[in-house]
Amino acid sequence: MANFNFNKVMIGGRLTADPEVKTTQSGISVVSFSVAVNRRQRQGEPQKADFFSVTAWRQTADFVARYFRKGSSICIVGNLQNGDWTDQNGQKHYRTDIVAEEVLFVDSKGDNDNGQAAPRFNTTPTPNFQDLSADDDLPF
Repeated sequence: MANFNFNKVMIGGRLTADPEVKTTQSGISVVSFSVAVNRRQRQGEPQKADFFSVTAWRQTADFVARYFRKGSSICIVGNLQNGDWTDQNGQKHYRTDIVAEEVLFVDSKGDNDNGQAAPRFNTTPTPNFQDLSADDDLPF
Protein backbone atom coordinates (compact mmCIF):
# COMPACT_ATOMS: atom_id res chain seq x y z
CA MET A 1 0.00 0.00 0.00
CA ALA A 2 1.34 3.43 -0.96
CA ASN A 3 2.08 5.95 1.76
CA PHE A 4 -0.13 9.01 1.20
CA ASN A 5 0.43 12.14 3.31
CA PHE A 6 -1.26 15.44 2.56
CA ASN A 7 -1.66 18.44 4.86
CA LYS A 8 -2.91 21.65 3.22
CA VAL A 9 -5.42 24.26 4.38
CA MET A 10 -6.72 27.53 2.92
CA ILE A 11 -8.74 30.06 4.92
CA GLY A 12 -9.98 33.56 4.28
CA GLY A 13 -11.15 35.89 7.02
CA ARG A 14 -10.18 38.90 9.11
CA LEU A 15 -7.41 39.44 11.65
CA THR A 16 -8.71 39.67 15.22
CA ALA A 17 -5.76 41.78 16.43
CA ASP A 18 -2.69 43.55 15.10
CA PRO A 19 0.08 41.07 14.31
CA GLU A 20 3.35 41.60 16.14
CA VAL A 21 6.64 40.30 14.79
CA LYS A 22 9.06 38.70 17.21
CA THR A 23 12.55 37.40 16.58
CA THR A 24 13.93 34.10 17.78
CA GLN A 25 17.33 33.93 19.48
CA SER A 26 18.78 32.82 16.14
CA GLY A 27 17.37 35.93 14.39
CA ILE A 28 14.37 34.36 12.60
CA SER A 29 11.19 36.45 12.35
CA VAL A 30 7.94 34.88 13.61
CA VAL A 31 4.44 36.26 13.96
CA SER A 32 1.40 34.64 15.54
CA PHE A 33 -2.10 35.95 14.99
CA SER A 34 -5.73 34.88 14.91
CA VAL A 35 -8.12 34.93 11.97
CA ALA A 36 -11.92 34.97 12.31
CA VAL A 37 -13.78 33.16 9.54
CA ASN A 38 -17.55 33.56 9.37
CA ARG A 39 -19.52 30.36 8.99
CA ARG A 40 -22.14 30.01 6.30
CA GLN A 41 -25.54 30.73 7.77
CA ARG A 42 -29.14 30.34 6.82
CA GLN A 43 -31.24 33.44 6.50
CA GLY A 44 -32.46 34.62 9.88
CA GLU A 45 -29.84 32.69 11.88
CA PRO A 46 -27.28 34.56 13.99
CA GLN A 47 -23.78 34.88 12.52
CA LYS A 48 -21.17 32.51 13.96
CA ALA A 49 -17.44 32.50 13.37
CA ASP A 50 -14.52 30.14 13.81
CA PHE A 51 -11.21 31.48 15.10
CA PHE A 52 -7.96 30.03 13.81
CA SER A 53 -4.47 30.50 15.25
CA VAL A 54 -1.87 31.18 12.58
CA THR A 55 1.92 31.28 12.74
CA ALA A 56 4.11 32.72 9.98
CA TRP A 57 7.90 32.59 9.75
CA ARG A 58 10.71 34.58 8.11
CA GLN A 59 9.70 36.76 5.12
CA THR A 60 6.06 35.76 5.46
CA ALA A 61 6.06 37.00 9.07
CA ASP A 62 7.61 40.32 8.02
CA PHE A 63 5.03 40.65 5.20
CA VAL A 64 2.09 40.08 7.57
CA ALA A 65 3.42 42.53 10.16
CA ARG A 66 4.01 45.19 7.52
CA TYR A 67 0.75 45.07 5.57
CA PHE A 68 -1.98 43.68 7.85
CA ARG A 69 -3.77 45.10 10.89
CA LYS A 70 -6.74 44.18 13.06
CA GLY A 71 -9.79 43.80 10.81
CA SER A 72 -7.77 43.36 7.59
CA SER A 73 -9.06 40.71 5.22
CA ILE A 74 -6.50 38.00 4.60
CA CYS A 75 -6.16 34.71 2.74
CA ILE A 76 -3.79 32.10 4.13
CA VAL A 77 -2.50 28.92 2.53
CA GLY A 78 -0.58 26.62 4.82
CA ASN A 79 -0.66 23.40 6.79
CA LEU A 80 -2.03 22.25 10.13
CA GLN A 81 0.30 21.54 13.00
CA ASN A 82 -0.70 20.00 16.35
CA GLY A 83 0.97 20.81 19.63
CA ASP A 84 0.48 19.78 23.24
CA TRP A 85 1.79 20.83 26.64
CA THR A 86 1.17 20.18 30.31
CA ASP A 87 0.36 23.11 32.57
CA GLN A 88 1.48 23.68 36.19
CA ASN A 89 -1.46 21.60 37.48
CA GLY A 90 -0.55 18.59 35.36
CA GLN A 91 -3.44 19.25 32.96
CA LYS A 92 -2.65 18.30 29.34
CA HIS A 93 -3.60 20.88 26.67
CA TYR A 94 -3.80 20.52 22.90
CA ARG A 95 -3.67 23.13 20.18
CA THR A 96 -3.89 23.10 16.41
CA ASP A 97 -2.27 25.96 14.49
CA ILE A 98 -2.10 26.87 10.85
CA VAL A 99 1.49 27.40 9.73
CA ALA A 100 1.28 29.92 6.89
CA GLU A 101 3.18 29.10 3.72
CA GLU A 102 1.51 31.84 1.65
CA VAL A 103 -0.35 34.99 2.67
CA LEU A 104 -2.44 36.88 0.15
CA PHE A 105 -4.25 40.21 0.04
CA VAL A 106 -8.03 40.11 -0.20
CA ASP A 107 -8.93 43.82 0.05
CA SER A 108 -8.31 46.15 -2.85
CA LYS A 109 -5.76 48.94 -2.44
CA GLY A 110 -8.48 51.42 -1.44
CA ASP A 111 -9.95 49.03 1.15
CA ASN A 112 -6.66 48.61 3.00
CA ASP A 113 -7.21 50.18 6.44
CA ASN A 114 -3.65 50.29 7.68
CA GLY A 115 -2.61 53.42 5.80
CA GLN A 116 0.03 51.68 3.70
CA ALA A 117 -0.37 51.01 0.03
CA ALA A 118 -0.47 47.33 -0.74
CA PRO A 119 2.19 46.28 -3.23
CA ARG A 120 1.03 45.55 -6.75
CA PHE A 121 2.03 42.20 -8.09
CA ASN A 122 0.44 42.25 -11.54
CA THR A 123 1.96 45.01 -13.66
CA THR A 124 0.88 43.61 -17.04
CA PRO A 125 -1.15 46.22 -18.94
CA THR A 126 -4.78 45.37 -19.62
CA PRO A 127 -5.31 44.47 -23.29
CA ASN A 128 -7.37 46.83 -25.41
CA PHE A 129 -10.31 44.74 -26.66
CA GLN A 130 -12.71 45.95 -29.35
CA ASP A 131 -16.44 45.29 -29.29
CA LEU A 132 -17.78 43.38 -32.29
CA SER A 133 -21.24 44.18 -33.55
CA ALA A 134 -23.63 41.28 -34.16
CA ASP A 135 -23.31 41.83 -37.92
CA ASP A 136 -19.54 41.31 -38.05
CA ASP A 137 -18.19 37.97 -39.22
CA LEU A 138 -16.40 36.08 -36.52
CA PRO A 139 -12.82 35.10 -37.41
CA PHE A 140 -13.38 31.41 -36.64
